[in-house]
Amino acid sequence: MEDVRVPVLIVGGGLVGLSAAVFLTWQGERPLLVERNPGTSRHPRARGVNVRAMELFRQVGLEGRIRATESAVALAGNSGIVRMESLAGAQAPGFNRDYQDDGAQDVSPTGWTLCEQDELEPVLRARAEEDGADLRFGHELTGHTQDAEGVTATVLDRATGEQYTVRARYLVVADGTGSPVRERLGIARHGRGTLARYLNIHFRADLTEALGGRRFVMAYVRNAEVTAGLLPINNTDRWLLHVPLDPRAEADGESGDEVRWDEARCEAAVRAAAGLPDLPVKILGAQPWKAAGLVAETFRAGRLFLVGDCAHVMPPTGAFGSATGIQDAHNLAWKLALVLRGEASEELLDSYPSEREPVARTTVEQTVLRSLDRPGHGERIPEGAILPDHVVALGYRYPVRGVAPGDGPASAADPGAPGTRAPHLWLERDGVRISSLDLYDGRGLVLVAGPGAGEWREAAAGSPLPVTVHRIGADGLTDPSDGWAGAHGVPRDGAVLVRPDGFVLERFTAGADPRTALTAALDALSGRPTGTATTTAATTAAATTTTATTTTATTDIRSQG
Repeated sequence: MEDVRVPVLIVGGGLVGLSAAVFLTWQGERPLLVERNPGTSRHPRARGVNVRAMELFRQVGLEGRIRATESAVALAGNSGIVRMESLAGAQAPGFNRDYQDDGAQDVSPTGWTLCEQDELEPVLRARAEEDGADLRFGHELTGHTQDAEGVTATVLDRATGEQYTVRARYLVVADGTGSPVRERLGIARHGRGTLARYLNIHFRADLTEALGGRRFVMAYVRNAEVTAGLLPINNTDRWLLHVPLDPRAEADGESGDEVRWDEARCEAAVRAAAGLPDLPVKILGAQPWKAAGLVAETFRAGRLFLVGDCAHVMPPTGAFGSATGIQDAHNLAWKLALVLRGEASEELLDSYPSEREPVARTTVEQTVLRSLDRPGHGERIPEGAILPDHVVALGYRYPVRGVAPGDGPASAADPGAPGTRAPHLWLERDGVRISSLDLYDGRGLVLVAGPGAGEWREAAAGSPLPVTVHRIGADGLTDPSDGWAGAHGVPRDGAVLVRPDGFVLERFTAGADPRTALTAALDALSGRPTGTATTTAATTAAATTTTATTTTATTDIRSQG
């Protein structure tokens, strides 16, 4: 097999690795992805796609495809956590906490969805391949070296036994919690460690009658025969059962008692959880897993970047795990693209670990607290320690433009501040309702000017980086609520510069000279000396982008359906 040269090599073809491929192709890059397994996951493991992950998938036009999957359609009306003796038996009071809020419905144009991993991964794979990514399943990275110019990786084709070399500028490491690459790098992980061990039993059984009209996300089942979590996949005949495993087995150095869970024992557990001793059951698969809280001590090693479970592992409570990895992939993808295009220096890549590591630490801490607050755990959680779901998902702040980094959420008293996710409010373009977040297409920087702002288009045309400019009240873009300026913390004649990930880079007031202010902000982002221009092609692209904004934005927004 011939050796390969690519801008970016991704190792790992799970949710996060495939998301990285999608986000890089959205930027116009053509990455190579290698995954040792022969295909996408056949087991419905991760299922919750939280609101921030859905915003990112909406940005690249995938929201509709994800919501059209079988599980997403079937579970669209499911909510809440319940407790019961069995599905056919007595039901106890539900599990409700103040932090399990619906606060995101007022601050986002989308919302979380339940989509099983075995359905979501094929959606991402199809999209990445459509856009030109080279995805090689059944190919395993066996070693790598790096130098000042790039990474040289050795890859094994597991079907043929052939080895070949891949030369890439950068390597994205998305090979999971047991990450061989992270282990070879010697990067340690710190945190609470393993909290519990479970066996995830995927089964088919018609529970329609026993379920009745109830539509829950998860049921905690406890009776004399089984203690488990019962999760619907389609509310009829596809289900998951999370069974706790004996923690003493691993402590004693054994491989774990999952080896003693044969098909008959799995079937018995399913019947006990259903409360139907004669229930016909088909076991589709059983997979052990650990609920743990760990964060890698660094997310970067030279030209290698850790994303997803390789960088952080957390309990599934709250649906933050895969979503945090998806955000890693997006944060890294647009930065890699700017560097690869020569529009930013490699200094920009230093912001990946400085931004994502604090978010990971906070999110892991929050999911661990949520896990300990679930039925069956005796640990007392201090009042107020668990933040609302939407604050964890959307409320973090990046250390941009002099803002000190921190592990806590951003202040709600300063909406639209640099380093925070740009606020959502409903606008209209040519009479079509859109979110302000839909203005940020993820491919480049965007400047939105208020209705009384100065000539930002002219400033953007000569800026050191391509910038798309929108102005409230121009090109058919209107603000029916007249709330845009207040939501972003600027006067009506102010402007906001937003990064490709929808986070605010800088705010401007009427007193700022557009060209000087914009150039300073962009130079700080790109790591270039003030006033340094990019290539002629990039400068031309900037001018072209500002004049083509209306057509492009309208097409992307309407593709959301």
